[in-house]
Amino acid sequence: MIFIYNDYGGTHTTSLAAAFHLKKLPQHVELSKEQILNVEYFNKLKTSDMGTIIFHGIDEDGHSVYSVGRGRSKIFVPGLKNLYELLEKRNNTGERIIFSNTSPTVPLAMTFGGLFSRRLGIDFIGVPLLVKGAKQAAAQIAYLVEQTKQIAKESEHQVVILENKKDFLYP
Repeated sequence: MIFIYNDYGGTHTTSLAAAFHLKKLPQHVELSKEQILNVEYFNKLKTSDMGTIIFHGIDEDGHSVYSVGRGRSKIFVPGLKNLYELLEKRNNTGERIIFSNTSPTVPLAMTFGGLFSRRLGIDFIGVPLLVKGAKQAAAQIAYLVEQTKQIAKESEHQVVILENKKDFLYP
């Protein structure tokens, strides 16, 4: 099985989701600034990296974990699904793929932090906002990852696209 966490930029909530999925971050505790900033790819990707599918590792069940920034595109993930289905018909690997949207977990502090840090290059404003936003979102992201894993286990579909609307997340 392949898990691909996706959002607008692919560098904040997706990197945190991959880290939670791979058990590189502890759950149910407040993350420190150092833990957040040491997550691989967190706040390190550029706009030019959007669309690049980034490998994060293999989970405890042997499943590959990736992330991708899809920008504003509403057709990027469905396009990847279509491409995968085409390749699957030709090669018949039997591999399942789960796309999970982390965008609903993004708090306002992270949105502005990403704007200042990634878009404007003003890290002294952006990074503290990103850390604050990551701390605010960590529990939601960890929950989203657990729900993604559970749905993946229960689904019999070859390709699953989880939009993870706000009502999907815990209150």
